[in-house]
Amino acid sequence: MLLKAAYAAWRQVLSPGFRRILWWSIGLTIALLALVWVVLTRLFGYFISNHSLSAQYPVIDGYVVLLSGIGLLFLLIYLLPAISAIVAGYFVDDAAMIVEKTDFPSDPVGQAAPFGRSLLYGLRFAGLSLLVNLVALALFFLPGINIFVFFVANAYLLGREYFELAAGRFLSPREAASMRTENRLTVFIAGMLLALVVLIPVVNLLTPLFGIALMVHLHKRLAKRKTATLI
Repeated sequence: MLLKAAYAAWRQVLSPGFRRILWWSIGLTIALLALVWVVLTRLFGYFISNHSLSAQYPVIDGYVVLLSGIGLLFLLIYLLPAISAIVAGYFVDDAAMIVEKTDFPSDPVGQAAPFGRSLLYGLRFAGLSLLVNLVALALFFLPGINIFVFFVANAYLLGREYFELAAGRFLSPREAASMRTENRLTVFIAGMLLALVVLIPVVNLLTPLFGIALMVHLHKRLAKRKTATLI
């Protein structure tokens, strides 16, 4: 079930129907990452210029700022799950509707959540993801452990939030959370796929749309399996 859902999601993300949303999603993700990087480098540069021997050694300060900017690029890997949550909250209904109409034409189309609720949901997830990934970053100098924490924590968070975004088009927030709990292992494994995508440079820019498409397929399959079991 999960492998079929993942294959269908990748096919959908690269399909012509997704092209417009794909470029907007990538553009927004890059823009947000660039904004965060610029703000952090400016703050770091301001701190260095006011707490160092910049008057005596301006060249050294310049190298420090340059190296810090390069280091902050690495930091963006830890911030990407939070950024992708905001992007996903913005595009979830447009992307989910394309998947539903294309791959499940005989099924009812889900109801779009109010924009404000989707945005708040994405921001809530972004805040939680940011907190968890800062903890993983704090373990940076513990090789192996930091990657494990980063991967497992994001597998859980990405699986939970993307699934509830997709299921929330058909269920109330409480029902979507309940369905996720009933299928926690399947959703967690799906989250592992998303966490793996986050670790792959360039490809990780597709995380928001791939996550939405994957969880739309997964929710549909789980819902049909539950219906068949009840019958």
